[in-house]
Amino acid sequence: MRLPWCHTARETPPLPPCEAVPAMAPRPPLGPHLLLALLLSLPPPPTRARHFSAPNATFNHLALAPGPGTLYVGAVNRLFQLSPELRLQAVAVTGPVLDSPDCVPFRDPADCPHARLTDNANQLLLVSGRARELVACGQVRQGVCDKRRLDDVAHVLYQAEDPGDGQFVAANAPGVATVGLVVQAPDRDLLLVARGLAGKLSAGVPPLTVRQLAGPQPFSSEGLGRLVVGDLSDYNNSYVGAFAAGRSAYFVFRRRGARAQADYRSYAARVCLGDANLYSYVEVPLACRGQGLIQAAAVTPSTLLGAFAAGPGGAGAALCAFPLARLDASMEHARRLCYTAGGRGPGGAEEATVEYGVTSRCAALPADSPESYPCGDEHTPSPIAGRQPLEAEPLLQLEQPISAVAGLQADGHTIAFLGDTQGQLHKVFLNGSHGHVYHSQQVGPRGSAISPDLLVDGNGSHVYVLTAQQVDRVPVAACSEFPDCTSCLQARDPLCGWCVLQGRCTLKGQCGRAAQANQWLWSYEDSHCPHVQSLLPAYRPRQEQGQVTLSVPRLPTLAADEYFHCAFGDYDSLAHVEGPHVACVTPPQDQLPLNPPGTDHITLPLALMFEDVAVAATNFSFYDCSAVQALEVAAPCRACVGSIWRCHWCPRSSRCVYGEHCPEGEGTIYSAQEADVQVRGPGACPRVEGLAGPVLLPVGWKSHLALRVRNLQHFGSLPASYHCWLELPGKLQRLPASLEETSGDVGLISCQAQQLHPSVAQQELRVPIYVTRGKAQRLDNAHTLHVTLYDCAVGHPDCSRCQAANGSLGCVWCSHRQPACRYGPLCPPEAVELLCPSPRIDRIEPLTGPPEGGLALTIWGSNLGRDFAEVQDAVNVAGRPCSPEPSLYRTSARIVCVTSPAPNGTTGPIQVAIKNRPPGISTQHFTYQDPILLSLSPHWGPQAGGTQLTIHGQHLQTGGNISAFVGAQPCPIQEPVCPEAIVCHTMSQASPGEAVVRVVFGHAQRTLLTSPFQYTANPQLVAAEPSVSFRGGGRLIRVRGTGLDVVQQPLLSVWLAATAEVQAAGVEPRNPTPRTSCGGPAAAPQACIQLREGLLQSPAVPDGVHPQRVFFTLDNVHVDFASANGGQDFQYQPNPRLAPLSREKPTRPYRLKPGNVLDVEGQGLNLGISKEEVRVHIGDGECLVKTLTLTHLYCEPPSRAPQPANGSSALPQFVVQMGNVRLALGPVQYETEPTLSAFPVEAQVGLGLGAAVLITAVLLLTLMYRHKSKQALRDYQKVLVQLENLEIGVGDQCRKEFTDLMTEMTDLSSDLEASGIPFLDYHTYAERVFFPGHGGCPLQPALEGPGEEGRRAPVRQGLTQLSNLLNSKLFLLTLIHTLEEQPSFSQRDRCHVASLLSLALHGKLEYLTDILRTLLSDLAAHYVHKNPKLMLRRTETMVEKLLTNWLSICLYAFLKEVAGEPLYMLLRAIQYQVDKGPVDAVTGKAKRTLNDSRLLREDVEFRPLTLMVLAGPRAGGAAGGGAVQRVPARVLDTDTITQVKEKVLEQVYKGTPFSQRPSAHALDLEWRSGLAGHLTLSDEDLTSVTHNHWKRLNTLQHYKVPDGATVGLIPQLHNGGAVSQSLAQNCTLGENVPMLEDGEEGGVHLWHLVKGTEEPEGAKARRSSLRERERERARAKAIPEIYLTRLLSMKGTLQKFVDDTFQAILSVNRPVPIAIKYLFDFLDELAEKHGIEDPETLHIWKTNSLLLRFWVNTLKNPQLIFDVRVSDNVDAILAVIAQTFIDSCTVSEHKVGRAHSYPEQDSPVNKLLYAREIPRYKQMVERYYSDIRQSSPASYQEMNSALAELSGNYTSAPHCLEALQELYNHIHRYYDQIISALEEDPVGQKMQLACRLQQVAALVENKVTDL
Repeated sequence: MRLPWCHTARETPPLPPCEAVPAMAPRPPLGPHLLLALLLSLPPPPTRARHFSAPNATFNHLALAPGPGTLYVGAVNRLFQLSPELRLQAVAVTGPVLDSPDCVPFRDPADCPHARLTDNANQLLLVSGRARELVACGQVRQGVCDKRRLDDVAHVLYQAEDPGDGQFVAANAPGVATVGLVVQAPDRDLLLVARGLAGKLSAGVPPLTVRQLAGPQPFSSEGLGRLVVGDLSDYNNSYVGAFAAGRSAYFVFRRRGARAQADYRSYAARVCLGDANLYSYVEVPLACRGQGLIQAAAVTPSTLLGAFAAGPGGAGAALCAFPLARLDASMEHARRLCYTAGGRGPGGAEEATVEYGVTSRCAALPADSPESYPCGDEHTPSPIAGRQPLEAEPLLQLEQPISAVAGLQADGHTIAFLGDTQGQLHKVFLNGSHGHVYHSQQVGPRGSAISPDLLVDGNGSHVYVLTAQQVDRVPVAACSEFPDCTSCLQARDPLCGWCVLQGRCTLKGQCGRAAQANQWLWSYEDSHCPHVQSLLPAYRPRQEQGQVTLSVPRLPTLAADEYFHCAFGDYDSLAHVEGPHVACVTPPQDQLPLNPPGTDHITLPLALMFEDVAVAATNFSFYDCSAVQALEVAAPCRACVGSIWRCHWCPRSSRCVYGEHCPEGEGTIYSAQEADVQVRGPGACPRVEGLAGPVLLPVGWKSHLALRVRNLQHFGSLPASYHCWLELPGKLQRLPASLEETSGDVGLISCQAQQLHPSVAQQELRVPIYVTRGKAQRLDNAHTLHVTLYDCAVGHPDCSRCQAANGSLGCVWCSHRQPACRYGPLCPPEAVELLCPSPRIDRIEPLTGPPEGGLALTIWGSNLGRDFAEVQDAVNVAGRPCSPEPSLYRTSARIVCVTSPAPNGTTGPIQVAIKNRPPGISTQHFTYQDPILLSLSPHWGPQAGGTQLTIHGQHLQTGGNISAFVGAQPCPIQEPVCPEAIVCHTMSQASPGEAVVRVVFGHAQRTLLTSPFQYTANPQLVAAEPSVSFRGGGRLIRVRGTGLDVVQQPLLSVWLAATAEVQAAGVEPRNPTPRTSCGGPAAAPQACIQLREGLLQSPAVPDGVHPQRVFFTLDNVHVDFASANGGQDFQYQPNPRLAPLSREKPTRPYRLKPGNVLDVEGQGLNLGISKEEVRVHIGDGECLVKTLTLTHLYCEPPSRAPQPANGSSALPQFVVQMGNVRLALGPVQYETEPTLSAFPVEAQVGLGLGAAVLITAVLLLTLMYRHKSKQALRDYQKVLVQLENLEIGVGDQCRKEFTDLMTEMTDLSSDLEASGIPFLDYHTYAERVFFPGHGGCPLQPALEGPGEEGRRAPVRQGLTQLSNLLNSKLFLLTLIHTLEEQPSFSQRDRCHVASLLSLALHGKLEYLTDILRTLLSDLAAHYVHKNPKLMLRRTETMVEKLLTNWLSICLYAFLKEVAGEPLYMLLRAIQYQVDKGPVDAVTGKAKRTLNDSRLLREDVEFRPLTLMVLAGPRAGGAAGGGAVQRVPARVLDTDTITQVKEKVLEQVYKGTPFSQRPSAHALDLEWRSGLAGHLTLSDEDLTSVTHNHWKRLNTLQHYKVPDGATVGLIPQLHNGGAVSQSLAQNCTLGENVPMLEDGEEGGVHLWHLVKGTEEPEGAKARRSSLRERERERARAKAIPEIYLTRLLSMKGTLQKFVDDTFQAILSVNRPVPIAIKYLFDFLDELAEKHGIEDPETLHIWKTNSLLLRFWVNTLKNPQLIFDVRVSDNVDAILAVIAQTFIDSCTVSEHKVGRAHSYPEQDSPVNKLLYAREIPRYKQMVERYYSDIRQSSPASYQEMNSALAELSGNYTSAPHCLEALQELYNHIHRYYDQIISALEEDPVGQKMQLACRLQQVAALVENKVTDL
């Protein structure tokens, strides 16, 4: 059933029996002022707002007021008033409205039964400037209009009360356009409206009408002109726009004429502005050549612009322009023909006619009729339609359809603005017959069409663009965005130009001298900006100041008192202008910056300035000739006169100067740029031409050098000294030199001979050389000059190489003293050796070769010949000739020869015999041996290659050039090659198949034909998991696929983005350390890794580095992880963090009691690993991981203390290993247990019993005498200490239970990801909260008796009027107060009426909230005078129930999103724990509980069983479709059959909400043993055991059902024993009935686990629940310690879930629901209003209103929000937790006693359970209140907005009338009192509230009232 929300009519129906009262306007969801406040509270826009939008608003139309420029936006259900800068000024609400297009406007909803709330879209929005009014016409109420004030659109000036059909203005369908104009006639304003055909009721409205704006009936067309149409369906005009130009109004539209043509055409129509009768109507077709229909239009002062559809399917657009003069001429032509020529042209063809199916025809009036009647008259034909279309050529084609056009004429140019259907605005320059799009921009959201209302503001500076979501203000021209002249002109904006003297891009009007020549440059005329065309001179020397002339074409002319100036960098000088030439003086030298290092000039910006504006700019350089000389040391003269500057060289003084500044008498070498002198350029410089003497100089020998020089005559005849300079490494060698004159300008300089010794011996050394004159005057080198020093001793270590040296060097082998190679003159003649010693062989390689020969043998030694000719036939190997290779021969040092064939086993030395010398013989021997290939391993590998292949054989180390091949592919060999094995890696092969292995030894080849290598298909991966790892890596990744058995080295690799490197990890290193020698026996062949279901390790990824790609490397095959894992990529999570075991001091040992479970806290523990993969060690022992969550790790340590893993520490370390992540958390010290032998067992037992008795006695005494003892507080604290000791004692058991529970909850969380938490839908939730105890049907329709069908309509009408009456605040408050004053109006009645009101007003939650505020204010005023702390303590009044319902509505979303999950997990954890222990089906008591009155005290032995439940279609109806499945279910052998069925259903249907599961009472449990053994089990049958009037319920133990048995659930054949259970609750929290009472059937009592207390035989009456509970409390006073530990164990196990639930309720980490903030702020206001300063009172109010009223109810009754079954035991535990929550909310100190209304959980033991936690919970509550108070206040507008959203989210009305009927029944009971109260109220009398209630009674009860 769905909740019957009420959605009532917005208007009050008329009251026939009463006096007429003014109709109440529709009450919108948000008032206009509230909406304006909400919109104004939004963040303010920037100072220059660019757009305006409003949440949840859809814009329709835009209007602009002349003068102030105020904007008006017509939207769906809203009107907005904006400033020109788009700031919101006012807003009006226009809808939604109760309406129907098939009904005329009505006041009584009964007049239009099918009326619905309809959104009111704005259809027409116009400004009447004369009357200062805004005309707004909506879609609803048949398109009637209203008038509003221009300065405040919320103020309505006129709205038709009961409009007639003459006032239907706009089209009432959203897709039909309406256009209009306000026309100022001499005496009044008229409204011209054109619209399309829409709706059957508006079918008679003509397409064009003239309407009055003033007078008694505004908007009426009575007495004014209408475009009379014979058949509207034939002339369905679709209007595009309406415009006024000159004295005419123009309408642009599309239509298909029925009489003349069948195709749609575009038209323009015209009427005179002063023609109120439309006599002047003329229309002509428009045609844009080759294009489709017109889509948008605009008018400029001289042109009609039209956008036409273009392209296939209208996907594009074309723009055409129709001059108004041509348009008017065409219309005048048609009018003249129709007036005077019967519509026929000169040729007799019909060119004009009377259209629209009217009876009028074209006439033959006098020829002057068109001039006499320019706007027609009664006797002139009308409406006239021209037949000849007015055609135009397209100016522009666009790819997108155009939806809006606007035009602007500025500076003599026409600009068009085009808006397209994708939200783009195009600016178009209309230049003659062409259009040019010079700018396009995205204005609205992409894909949102621009509205036809494209408006240009009054001063033409901005255009307003409207889309459905926003209004934008776009500058017409953004000239200021262009920073320089170039960008300004390149933008091609026709409105922008470069204002030269202002130096900025401006509109023409903004440039003061734009009319003068060259002052304002326009891009369509001027393509060049002001620029410096030339400079004279182009540069100047920095040392002198001079004049520079700039040539600047088209320079603006200045006034007489204005000047230009030049800016050289920071230096200014006045400019002299003559035409285009500007002369400026350069800055002096001291005003110039220094040259940059390494340069010879400085370049400065040179700008021609007007004031501070740069008109034109260029660069100007100042050069320094002295810096030119310094840059080229080797040739200073050449650099000086050859530079680009005008520098000259003074040869005697060696200076580079500018101008003619050489000292007098000194010749000058002029710059190469000088044209009229002879001595110029680098060729005239004094220079060294080159070497005249030897170029090669032997080291240690005196050598003479001579150099040729030229042009030394420039130095004159003055004597001077010369020197030669050699630049040796590390030093500069100076040699005296002399000048030997020769002929002409050529000379010779001779350097003095001298021995030269470089610091480092080199074979050859190039040494630069130059010449100086005098002290430091360096002669230019014509080119780079150097001599070569050579040393014979370097590079010639033996005689042969010395004699082989270049003969020009003169090197000889000298035996003088130490034999060496020397320069000939340095060796005594007798010591010169002409014949070299015998060859010496030092080493040969290789030492073996194949018998076939062809092996390249390398011989190293000395004196191995002076050239190749000497050794060509000189080499023998083992007595066989060896042919040397000439290209590989190295003089005297190396011979490479190719061996000849020889028999296998031939061996011998190598011999080199050079003629005339004894032969050289090697000490090493060369052996001919035959290599043999024997076998391969492995025999196969993937075709991608990468397999490490081992070739086994004999003599494989033969020769030095060994290569292997597999088939045609090379197999690169891994060094070294051993005699018995060659290892290589296969390459990729094109296709799988066999390949022969061969090895090439030099020119010899060996093939292994017996065992070819098999290429297999590449491995394929089909699955890889898991797909996440910590960054530390090391997680085992399981892969599955095909062909994995051939992979040798599987790796998981990661490509790191930042470092561009690959990290890889496998199972273990596949290759041992690479071999460096062949020593030892050959390794066994490497077997392939079996990876059919193999494991790989994830590689480590450093922190801060992003893994770019994760892939598998399977030898040479690379497979992305995502492709192997179904598209899911591999993720890396941050490494886990664990806290040390000892928090205070990590190095301190953690004391561990043997048997305890270790709890380790951390962060991110299960993000990248599972519980099974974690290894925890304590020393050399393992701590078994039981549970792993995000923040906790629980493990079970060894029972005895393990040894330390290494001997370095005395205590074992606690180490957690997660993959590669190893975390040491500190040492662990086991607590030693006392030695048993020292203490007898009997004594231990006695001591234990004694301690137990002592503790029990203390506890009992404390509980019995807590009210009487004067030492109550001290005793209580002592009990707490003892309780704490007990709790510590059961801590280990709690941890083990919690570990098991967390495992179960983790499984549950994964199940919930698929099925979700079973939240109730909102309607069911609200039913259960509003009407507790009413089952699933709180409101049932009344059954109609015979003859009552006719009563249905008046009753419905009466209840609708009652609904309207509830909208009166005075009526509703009077009703509530009157009902509550009645003595017989019970508390249950108050709750029921409050819920009915909550239901009736749910669609208007803002109104309900207002009522609630008023009632709460009254309630506070009432309690302030009594005891304010008692306010809201109970639900005694209607306002308190209303508050409960209001909170339930507002917090539903918070329950689902935040608090629901932890509460559901708590509920499931409780259920799981209860089900783990036995539960008595008769008494309802359980072994595992928190409630001592529900504790099963007897020790019942039980055994857990796992049953295999058949689920599927053939299992007996247990599950749906599919095959039979076996689902394991956990039960106990002590469970009754009903308990087993409930547990089985819980586990089989764990993902199904409880309401959708079958009932346990409708199914039987069938035990299936073997093929035919089916046994139906039941609680009672013939086998039940009965003894002494006690019958025991059957259990699985009774039937001897074994563990693992197979059972099925089958439908019951007869269901007579099912007992219906229902909750009996009212507004206050009720009590659940126990699960089963003690059954008494014929004197037989039922029992399950324990027998109840027997009663006297005569007492047959059942015990009441209250009496039973009293006896339980009496027994609880003597509860033994063993039972108390059971409660503590349960409490410790559930502690985390209780904490999580409380934290979710009391946390402000996420935003607090606005309803809570709003309520608490309101309570703060009430306290301040009444002067209540006691913080305790305010704390109590907030606690009573929210925590105790809503949250305690939710904690106690989770079935209010979840679709679950809550058993009695779970309910009892929740009651204890709810009581703990209550105690945590109180301000007073926590005491053990009865303070609240839950009878089961207020026992001392239950309160003691959470005594330690309650202070912490109290702090949470206080912090919760404090944080909410400090948060930003919740405004009334924000709250109303949220309430409006809630009202809309949960609105439906299936049973609204039933709720109103129930409410009326309560009104009927106290009808007279309510009528009296309404009549006594003076305001109520004015509103006739009593009369309206009497009307309701008359309709509902069918009785005549005495009015």
